[in-house]
Amino acid sequence: MGRITIAIDGYSSTGKSTVAKQLADYLGYVYVDSGAMYRAVTLYAMQQGIISKAHFDTSKLIASLPEIHLKFYKEPSWNKAHIFLNGKDVEDKIRNLEVSEFVSPVATIHEVRAKLVAQQKQMGLEKGVVMDGRDIGTVVFPKAELKIFMNASAEERAQRRYKELLERGEQIKFSEVLKNIQARDHIDTTRDDSPLVKAADAIDIDNSEMNLEDQFHTVLQLAKDRIAGRV
Repeated sequence: MGRITIAIDGYSSTGKSTVAKQLADYLGYVYVDSGAMYRAVTLYAMQQGIISKAHFDTSKLIASLPEIHLKFYKEPSWNKAHIFLNGKDVEDKIRNLEVSEFVSPVATIHEVRAKLVAQQKQMGLEKGVVMDGRDIGTVVFPKAELKIFMNASAEERAQRRYKELLERGEQIKFSEVLKNIQARDHIDTTRDDSPLVKAADAIDIDNSEMNLEDQFHTVLQLAKDRIAGRV
């Protein structure tokens, strides 16, 4: 079959990005972190005073979209491509809990999704792409040869995210992280535009009890089978 398109969807903090990046590296494919794109738009909205805990000026964000330019770029010394917002590397800035709190409301805006989905579709034209997100198998690449849906309990996902944030030096309580995960799950699954749903032809993987190595080998085997045309 040659090169294929691989779509990995699922809930927040299920390790989608980690396994997608590992898979892309192993196969020599391009990895696109769609979540980073939504986070970068969210960071822009925060920097411009468009969104805060007190308000969200959706019409201003929509009007600002032509001014938001996103690009992935990778230096040889980096372990993955970084996302650039209007020419600036914002890879680290988009990963904090504050951005996490606002990213789901931003991602519900139809015009934001339309802009980013169009860019993502463009990135996938050449095949040989692994992309992860919430609507990759349903909206961005509905014809992807391999679709995977990642799942894990909210508590397990919160524990992983909490550990990650602590390692980065953030002062945070586990209860706040769990609350954020549950709130994002609710917004992601109930929004009107491209809600998080498992594609009918996606393979469900619950990784609550899996370590990263087991998860990678499970997904890699699925990819090898598809590439070889075995399933």
